This record gives sequence, structure tokens and C-alpha cells, in this order.
Amino acid sequence: MRLLVVEDNFRLSEAIACGLRAQGFAVDIAASGAEGLSAWRSVAYDAVMLDLMLPDQDGLRVLEEGRAEGAVTPVLILTALSAVEDRVRGLNSGADDYLIKPFAMEELVARVRALLRRPGAALGRNLTFSNVSLDSSARIAQVGEVPLDLTRSELVVLEALLRNQGRVVSKERLGELLHDLDQEWSANSVESLMHRLRKKLTACNADIAIRTLRGLGYLVG
Repeated sequence: MRLLVVEDNFRLSEAIACGLRAQGFAVDIAASGAEGLSAWRSVAYDAVMLDLMLPDQDGLRVLEEGRAEGAVTPVLILTALSAVEDRVRGLNSGADDYLIKPFAMEELVARVRALLRRPGAALGRNLTFSNVSLDSSARIAQVGEVPLDLTRSELVVLEALLRNQGRVVSKERLGELLHDLDQEWSANSVESLMHRLRKKLTACNADIAIRTLRGLGYLVG
């Protein structure tokens, strides 16, 4: 899952990103409304966290412009504005949820996961294929009753494959999901990670195969 945090307070945005990355999310940070809107337009984010008091424009303008352009990405507003009228205005402008600063990181993560679990959203809690299962909330993968010892990057790849059963997942898309979990991601590093994931699945007698479609990507079957 790839998230966008639009927040001009550097320390806060880094703390938010660190907390979300620890839960297995890839996170991009934008420090202004213009930067956030540009990122939102160019990347298929699974959710956006949006501050309202940005240095160049009101965050609601960013939200309204994104919605006017057809973006349906779940948006969680993060702001110190706590009045009822502020919350109503934010929700009426197209936000899906509203969290008042200061907040606990645990609550932010819980609210993000709740948004992603909504019908039609990106995050279903339990994913299964044959004898392989993944609890995307607890970040636990198993083959039958046997836990899989996977790294964060391997979990991200397995989740992407399980969410796209019957569909090809390109190396480029995996790179987008993985780029925030390490410094450098390339086609070769994705291939190496896929090789390690296959070995771990085979060692636990997983009844699935990850097929490589040359020039296209990967398909679980």
C-alpha cells in the first residue's frame, strides 16, 4: 500500500511516515499543497493524509481540486482545527475522515486501515489463495497453519500478488510499492526479491506458483 502525507511540518511528517512505514506502508511526503496535488495526480495512492493549514494554500482547496478531477482516493484530514464547523466543512469538501492534532500514532494507523478496509477500498483484512493466507492488518502470512518468515518487502510483494489474483502485477508497480522500504529499487532487485519469496513459499509447501511473464510482470496462480 502506498500513501501520501501532505504536511508542511517536517518533524511531524517524518514521524507520521516513520510510524506508517513500521506498519508496512510505503509513504511519500509533500510539504505544500502544490507539491501534494502534483504527487496525487501522478501516482495511484491508496490513501492521502492531508493537512489543512499549508504554506501555499488551504488544504481544502487541494482536496476539492483533486475531487473535481475525479480522484476517489480515501482522504484523511489531519489538522489542529477542531471546531465542529471546520470538521463539517472538511467532510463536505470530500474528506473521508478527520483527525485532530495532536493525535496518537496508533489512532492514525487504525483510521488509515479503517479507510482502506471500506467496500471498494484497497485493504481487505484477510487474503487467501489456495493454502496461502495473509492477514494484511496484522502483517502475518501463513501456509496452512505454518507462519511464513517474510521481510517487510516480501510481505508487500506477496500482498500485491494476492490482491491481484488473475491479473499481472508489473515490475514498475512493485517498484512503486517497494521504493520507500529501501534506498534503491530496480528491475534486478525486484527479481531477486521475487526469487527469495518463491524459495520461502516452496520451503513451506505453498500450493501456489508465481509466474514470470516476460516483459509484463508477475502473476500468482
